[in-house]
Amino acid sequence: MKMEEARILVVDDNQDLCSLVQGICSQEGFYQVFSVFSCQEAEPVLQKGGTDFLILDVNMPVEDGFSFFQRMKPILERKRIPVLFLSARDQDEDRLQGLGLGADDYLTKPFLPRELMLRVRAILKRTYQWDEQIGERFRLGKREVDLSAGVIRILDGSQTTLSLTNKEYQLLRLFLENRGRILTFDFLSESVWGENYYGYENTLMVHIRKLREKIEEKPSDPVWLITVKGLGYRMDR
Repeated sequence: MKMEEARILVVDDNQDLCSLVQGICSQEGFYQVFSVFSCQEAEPVLQKGGTDFLILDVNMPVEDGFSFFQRMKPILERKRIPVLFLSARDQDEDRLQGLGLGADDYLTKPFLPRELMLRVRAILKRTYQWDEQIGERFRLGKREVDLSAGVIRILDGSQTTLSLTNKEYQLLRLFLENRGRILTFDFLSESVWGENYYGYENTLMVHIRKLREKIEEKPSDPVWLITVKGLGYRMDR
């Protein structure tokens, strides 16, 4: 099964928000995205099966998302359904509470559509096995990326081979898996350094600079690994 075939359930009492999330997912190729507007409506859907991913609001009438998650946790764990809390509650203690309950991620409103999809894809990727796999070799102009060997080969007749460090390898693989998409500073830092990534933005910039020195002919004027001001970076196709 391809990742875009994942069945995503959105639970939020704001119908406009549900429509927005469905539209964002649809633009990314996900075509099995469904919405319900209360925890009471979501419960039989989850019990019935056929849900691969749950996007859950926190502030809802009758029963909030935290309470619902705790009550449904045995079913979610048995069916291996990952959960992303999508909430207007943006205090650190709310985020920590959601993650502490066992959710896979916590994203606050308002959010960037690209960040939502990056998080959804990252969670799906680590939860399930998918048919599509990226190849091990890529051409970037006069550079050949060989992920299986962890090297960059310069195709100018010099037979120069540049080794990738562990962090450079992780970053480059993320970019190649998401070519054409903006990867935010937070997403890159968390993907490489884990949840305790705060304060790594400067370190990230250093690794990006060194990676450019290996994949770009003119690192100061990159054509492949592009800075998107205020957001992050994008690997052009």
